[in-house]
Amino acid sequence: MGIKETLEYIHNVKWEGLKPGLERTQELLAALGNPEKSLKFAHIAGTNGKGSTAACMAAVLQKAGYKTGLYTSPYIIRFNERMQVNGEQITDEELEKLTDEIRPFADSMKESPTEFELITALAMKHFQNKECDIVVLEVGMGGALDSTNVIDTPEVAVIASIGFDHVKELGPTISDIAAAKAGIIKNNSDVVVYGGLPEVEAVFERVSAEHNSRLRKADFSRIKKQEFTLDGIELEIEPYSGILLKLNGTYQPKNATLAVSALEILREKGYKITDNDIIVGLSNVKWPGRFEILGRDPVFILDGSHNPQGVEATAESLKAHFAEQKIIFVVGVMADKDVDSMIKFIAPQAGAFIAVRPNYPRAMDVATLSDKLSHYGVPVTAAPSVAAGVKEALKMAGKDGVVCAIGSLYFSADIRSAYTEQ
Repeated sequence: MGIKETLEYIHNVKWEGLKPGLERTQELLAALGNPEKSLKFAHIAGTNGKGSTAACMAAVLQKAGYKTGLYTSPYIIRFNERMQVNGEQITDEELEKLTDEIRPFADSMKESPTEFELITALAMKHFQNKECDIVVLEVGMGGALDSTNVIDTPEVAVIASIGFDHVKELGPTISDIAAAKAGIIKNNSDVVVYGGLPEVEAVFERVSAEHNSRLRKADFSRIKKQEFTLDGIELEIEPYSGILLKLNGTYQPKNATLAVSALEILREKGYKITDNDIIVGLSNVKWPGRFEILGRDPVFILDGSHNPQGVEATAESLKAHFAEQKIIFVVGVMADKDVDSMIKFIAPQAGAFIAVRPNYPRAMDVATLSDKLSHYGVPVTAAPSVAAGVKEALKMAGKDGVVCAIGSLYFSADIRSAYTEQ
C-alpha cells in the first residue's frame, strides 16, 4: 500500500461497539512476536500535561545519548508525529511496510482491533526495529484499559495532572478518573505523580501500596525562577539553572518539574543523565499546539486545551502575558465537550468569539457552538471554515491585537495551515 492507502486503512479500522480491554492489543502483539517485551519504557498517563511531560523526558534522554522512542497522540500536523525516534518521525516508507506486515494479522482477528490498538502495535514494532534504548510512552485515554498498558513494569510510571475529561468513559468522580489513570502502576514499580487534590493523591497512595510500588510526588517548591516571555520561560528547577524552556504556558514549569522528577528516578536506577543533559535537554524541547506562538502583529496563539482544567490553565497564561487585553478567540470543540465548563474561564478576556468546526467526525457543528458561545455577552461569528475563521480573527484583532485558537488538538493542523496562508 502507498501512504494514502496505508492511512486510509489505519483510520478506517472500526471501533464502535467494542468493549475496552487489552486482549485485542495483546493478541496482535503476540502475532508480531511481542516486540514490547524487548523494550524499556517510561509510561505517562494523566489528563493534562502528559504530552508536554513526555516531550521533556524524551528530549533529555536523547541529549543523554539514549536512542529514545516517543509515542504520543493525537498528531498535530501529520500522522507520522505519533511515533518518533530521537526526534525523527517514522517515514512514510516505514509506516507502509509495517502496516503491510501487520494487516494480515489484524484482518484475521475474530474481533478487529481499534484504530488506537493498531497504531500502538505499529509503534511497538517500529521501536523494536529501531532498537530503542527506552521509549517514552504516552497513554491514549485513561490507563488501566488503554492499549499502551500491555507493557510489563516500566522503568518509571508518571501520572500528570488529573482533571475532568472523558468523564463518560472514566468518571463520574475525580477519584474514579484518578483510579483509571493509576492503572499504569504495576507491581514493584517506581511511580512519580503530579498530585493535586487530596482525593486524587489518596488514590495514588492506595494503588501504589497495593502493588508494593515506590511513590514519589513532584516537588514544585523546587521551581526557584520562572520568568515568562513570548520567547519561552527562563527557568530554574533546583539544582538545575539556566534552562530556557521554549514552552510558553504558565503551567509548563510544573510539567517540566514532573519530568525532572521522573528522570531523577531513572538516574537512580543507573541511567547516565547529567545535570547538563537536563538543562540542555529541557532547553531543546519542542511541543507544538500547546500555547504555541505562531506569529506576531497580531500575536497568534495556537492552544489545544480541550477540557475545563486545561482551558483554565490557558486562561492563566493569557492573563500572565496580556493582562487586561481583550482577545479574539477562535473556538472549535468536539461534540461531547461541556462547552460552558470550558468557556467560562476565557470569557472574561474575550473581545469576540469565532466559532469553527474542526475537520473531524466528532466535531461540534458551528450552529450549536455559536449558540453556546452567545451566552457570554460578546460578539460571536459563525465561520464557514477554519480558514475563514482565522482570516476573520486576524482582521478583527488588527496589528496590535491577540488571537487565540482554542478548544481542540484536532484542528491544530488546519489552524496552522490557515495562518500560514494569510
